[in-house]
Parts: sequence; structure tokens; C-alpha cells
Amino acid sequence: MSASNELEKAATAYALDAVRLDKQGQKGRAITLYQKAIESLLQLVQLYPEYGLNKVYVQRAIAYQERIKVLQGTVSSVEMNQAANSNSNDGDGGSATMDGNGGGGSNGGNGGGELVVTEKPKVNWDEVVGLDTAKKAVKEAIVYPVQRPDLFPLGWPRGILLFGPPGCGKTLLAAAVATEIDANFYSIDAASIMSKWLGEAEQNVAKLFGSARKSSAEGKPAIVFVDELDSLMGTHSNEVGGEIRVRNQFLKEMDGIVDKGKALHVYVIGATNKPWDLDWAFIRRFQKRILVPLADHATRLNMLRLYTSNLQIARDVDLVELARLAEGFSGSDIRDVCQSAQLKLIGEFFESGLAMDKEAKPRALTMADFRQILEERKPSVSLDMLSMYNRWFEAFKAL
Repeated sequence: MSASNELEKAATAYALDAVRLDKQGQKGRAITLYQKAIESLLQLVQLYPEYGLNKVYVQRAIAYQERIKVLQGTVSSVEMNQAANSNSNDGDGGSATMDGNGGGGSNGGNGGGELVVTEKPKVNWDEVVGLDTAKKAVKEAIVYPVQRPDLFPLGWPRGILLFGPPGCGKTLLAAAVATEIDANFYSIDAASIMSKWLGEAEQNVAKLFGSARKSSAEGKPAIVFVDELDSLMGTHSNEVGGEIRVRNQFLKEMDGIVDKGKALHVYVIGATNKPWDLDWAFIRRFQKRILVPLADHATRLNMLRLYTSNLQIARDVDLVELARLAEGFSGSDIRDVCQSAQLKLIGEFFESGLAMDKEAKPRALTMADFRQILEERKPSVSLDMLSMYNRWFEAFKAL
């Protein structure tokens, strides 16, 4: 994979020099180097079409192209010719880093800071319908140690893996526990780590965990939530330099926070729909491995009550029967069913012309409306997928 490493280094070096020249006002030379960075990134994408970070590389290339368009509007053809001649004589030196802004400007990033979710999650336990086993496990691992650390002489888990079908509440669960313990909430994914400073991704991870440890030292718990964990920490056959370094740095940082000799309240909550893709080195660092399953009948009923609470529904709507008909639907599926029924009703209301009358109101949703939506939709999770989750849970569960 030496070719990929060379291209990655070339792209980051070109980008660094382009940003430096851009800030110095040497627009023509900056444009030329932005173009070279784009060429290197696109060559990398073409060489390794299955590589997981290709989306990030394409986004960076687009960002540089947008900056080029801005600069081209303010640079003369004479400047461009001078820049081309000058750049052809310059070396390609520079450290392997890539500016986060995809162009010039003075707003250089500081790594971990932009990965922090500045707006606190506003989710409480009542909004996490069902999932009693998962909630109990999360409370035991995070909430109780924060409230009474003196009761845990052997320490407590710092790594919690939430896995299961998409749309079943993994992110909601992480947000709710952050609200419960009033924690600083750092929400990241592979793209947010890698896309900003391509050659400094591992430093971004170090800064992120450094910020979380500082928060804990100042008396405020910290939760690092990694969504789509498999995309960052899964097993890949075609890894290239940047991703390997990030994985190793993440392992190192997780080892640092799980040290039983430290009373840190820093927790890593990982969420994945593909637990079987995770590297074993990461699996074992998550002391709690919790299945977040599809909703059972009682949970589906409570979800329907929650999502229809702000809707006008007719007396013939039988939520118990709807919960039965929604067998196999995830929480997000059920919300989509309620939303689709309401959208269909509002569409009908506008098409009738009555909506132009400010005093007019749409009719109530009926059982027939919900049945029609359920007939038009299929669950987003197949039986084969469910059996895979159950097999993995039996092999690796740690509640």
C-alpha cells in the first residue's frame, strides 16, 4: 500500500502549502497547490475504490475546488502564470497535515474542539421507551458510579458498546445518560475525525480524549459517543496509513481511561449496527456489550402512544392492534408510520382546498389511515439480520 501512503502524504503536503500561501495572499500559487491536492486525493480514490475513507477524500477535494473558485474570482491571469512557473520550481516539502477549512481564511482549527457537541442533548429517560435491560446496564456502568464512586472499590466500566438493528434507540440511550449525569457530550464518527485534518487525525483523537479527561478532572463527567463504530474500528483488508494511525491512537486512549487506578468519569459509548465487523482488539476494551433490540409489543404500544400524543386521532384507532400489526418494526419505523399517516392526511387537506380557510382543521386520523401506511411499508430489519444480532450477542454479551 506504499502508493496510497505516498498519495496521502502528497495531498496533505500540497494542502498545507496551499493554505499557507492562501493566507499570505499568494492566490495564484495557492490555486495551483489546491489543484495538486485535489489530483492526489482523486487518484487515491481511483486506486482504492473500496476504501472506507473515500467519501472523506471526495469531500475534501470538493472543498478545495470551492476555494479555488473563490480565489479565481480575485486573481489575474498574469498572477496565475507567475504562480505556475514558481510552483514548478518549488519543492513539495511540508508536513503531512490538511487544514480543516478546505481553503484559506484565518479560522484554522484546533482539532478536538470542533468535535464537541456544543448543544447539550435534551433527552431524558422517559423518551427512551422500553429498552429496560439496556437502560439498567447503562445506569449500572455510568450513572451509579458518577453518583457514588465510593461504592466501587474495584472501579467501573469505561467502555460501553451498544449494538443492534438501526433505529432502535442506541443514540437516544447515549444522549439520555449524558443528560442524566450532566456530562459533556462528545459525538464523533470516522468522517468527523478524518475529514478536517487528514494528516493529523490521530492528534485529533488525542486532543478529544485530553479534553474529556480535563472535563472529568474539573468535576464534570465526559461521554465520548462514537456512532457507526465499525467504520472506524472495524476489520478492513485495505487499510492505509491514516486509518491505521487513528485506530492505534484510539486503542491507546481507551487503555488510558480504563486504568483501574484512576477515578476518571470519562466514558466511551460506541454504537454499531455491525458488531461482527469490529476488530477483537476493540471489542475487549468495551467491558459492557449491550444489545439494543427491536421493540416488543408493549414497547411498540408505548411508542405509538408517545408519537400519537400530539396528533388528532379518531375513536376507532386501536393502538393495541396497531402495535400488533407493527411486529418487527423498529422505533424509528414506528415513528415514520405515524409521521407518514399525518403527512398523507395533511396532503389530502391541502388538495381539498380547505387549507386556505384559516379556521378549517383537517379531520382526525382513522384506523384505516394507519392500516394503509402499514400495508405500504416493510420493516427495515430482516429476520436474517435479527438472527445475526442474537448469535453475536450470545457469543460476546457482557451486561
